[in-house]
Amino acid sequence: MLIDEFLDYITKEKRYSEYTRLSYKKDLCDFEQFAQEEFGFGLLEVKSKIVRSWFASLIDSSMQPRTIRRKSSSLKSFYKYLLKNQKVKESPMEGVPLPKLSKVLPKYVEEKNMSIIASYNFEDSYSGAMEKLIIEMFYHTGIRLSELVNLRMKDLNLSLNQLKVLGKRSKERLIPFSFTLSETINEFLAYRNSDSVYVFVMENGKQVYPKLVYRIVQKYLSKITTLTKKSPHVLRHTFATHMLNNGAELNAIKELLGHVNLSATEIYTHNSMEKIKSIYKQAHPRA
Repeated sequence: MLIDEFLDYITKEKRYSEYTRLSYKKDLCDFEQFAQEEFGFGLLEVKSKIVRSWFASLIDSSMQPRTIRRKSSSLKSFYKYLLKNQKVKESPMEGVPLPKLSKVLPKYVEEKNMSIIASYNFEDSYSGAMEKLIIEMFYHTGIRLSELVNLRMKDLNLSLNQLKVLGKRSKERLIPFSFTLSETINEFLAYRNSDSVYVFVMENGKQVYPKLVYRIVQKYLSKITTLTKKSPHVLRHTFATHMLNNGAELNAIKELLGHVNLSATEIYTHNSMEKIKSIYKQAHPRA
């Protein structure tokens, strides 16, 4: 009941996406089950030691620190809501230590390798045209997976070469795109024969789903890179890194990516510096 009330709150008032809602629901239900089974406590009764115990069990199960920190964020938001509504007197999240994150730079595909995909002969069919557009849409615009899946026909403006994206927390932003992407969009639309409001639909007219898009991206990235992770997010990182390396201002990249804070975008400057260091070591005789 408490969890359902909170989920309604973040969906209707905070306007969180369905993906975030499902993520919060899983985290909170998992924690509720742990507290009940291990200690016999409900969500209104738990103390900090129970949260610490849960995190310790997650660490013991080899869960990644980043995932544990995400679960902590879910609990913090939940108990902040309960405090606001006077359901609890204090949050059990106070003073709970979190596992440290190792500093990992965003993985991206080199420009020369993305050029290989640009010249790739995609299958002359509906699926081939859609797969080509999915790859180019991620690389040319830097949009998120959820944003691509939910892109609507009315969001495309082919006369101005721009698209409107509904990002996190229902925040809209406009993204310009190249003539190259415009051509690819038109190639796909020539095949597309559906009255669906969504741009990306399968040949039977049903909206594409995240796992399908993920598999398509993995299929083509496997042809050009040895990166362990071959996901839509890698193409988003690739977009941002290539933009920065080719002279785009950080604030412009922030707006294109839909980041709220510049700090989230600044991580790409580390990639750029790593490239500079690499070039220096290769080119300087005393390096």
